[in-house]
Amino acid sequence: MTAVTAPSDALRRLLDLLASGASTEQLAHVVVAARAEGTLGASDLAALASAGELALRIRETLAEHRRREAQLTALFETASELAALSDPDTVLRSIVRRARALLGVDVSYLSLNREAENKTYVRVSDGSVSAEFQQIVLGMGEGLGGLVAQTARPYATSDYFTDERFKHTRHIDSGVKDEGLTAILGVPLAIGPKVLGVLFASDRATREFTADEVALLSSLADHAAIALDSANLLDQTRRAVAELNEANATIRAQNEAMERAEDAHDRLTDLVLRGGDLPDVADAVAGVLHGDLTVYDADGTLLANSAAPVALDPAALAAARTAGRAVSTE
Repeated sequence: MTAVTAPSDALRRLLDLLASGASTEQLAHVVVAARAEGTLGASDLAALASAGELALRIRETLAEHRRREAQLTALFETASELAALSDPDTVLRSIVRRARALLGVDVSYLSLNREAENKTYVRVSDGSVSAEFQQIVLGMGEGLGGLVAQTARPYATSDYFTDERFKHTRHIDSGVKDEGLTAILGVPLAIGPKVLGVLFASDRATREFTADEVALLSSLADHAAIALDSANLLDQTRRAVAELNEANATIRAQNEAMERAEDAHDRLTDLVLRGGDLPDVADAVAGVLHGDLTVYDADGTLLANSAAPVALDPAALAAARTAGRAVSTE
């Protein structure tokens, strides 16, 4: 390192280190080294110390700007990814995965509200290892998540089990303890006044969630709520279209059957009016059914057939008489 012989040398060194993204230790060492060398007077050392403190604040500001820029970039990428998804379950998995990565937490999870039951259910998680935790159901106002779902406001705690702001219940605390969680942040998933659920970020150690982290997760939740609502609407549209297609197919089949019945009625009526006998009728009916027809009387005597006669099946005949409906002989 070049010796400091004048205040300008030290100041230039501080600026060079700032420009190169040096660590706080490297910046602080400039002042320490100048004192050790003893070439600067007391007033120059005091000015250099002030400049060093300013350099450290500038470094922290630049680091904070870079961090926020990285977060905004990640948030933009997340919004773009969510907008491209159309399946609700895929959207949910993407939301919790992104939340965990954005805040660097151990576990992220998401609950969805069921208004009719006045409850919110944990639906999907990322990083969770507890089956009990993954099946937690929170009543509105219960625990941290139930309070977020009820009030549509974000809540955070550095130590959930010692935080008396929340209504602790046995089954919620048991699930959280089984997962080993301590610090929890929850923000509402909402479209206007309607709360869809809650998005959570949590750590297994004590952690103070900053205002910036609350704002970041809230921004993600806003994008996520829109994407989830759009995916649900698209899914409902798909189901409605499928049901409509099924109904159309049923109506089309019924119409075709009615047309065939009308055609058969017309053909048989015309045949009878022209004096057709039983063999003629048998041929006509066989044509309508696209098959062969054999007619027997009650005593089993062959009366007519459209092709080679089919042998009478006494067992099938008895079953048909008992049931009062047609019976297959196959």
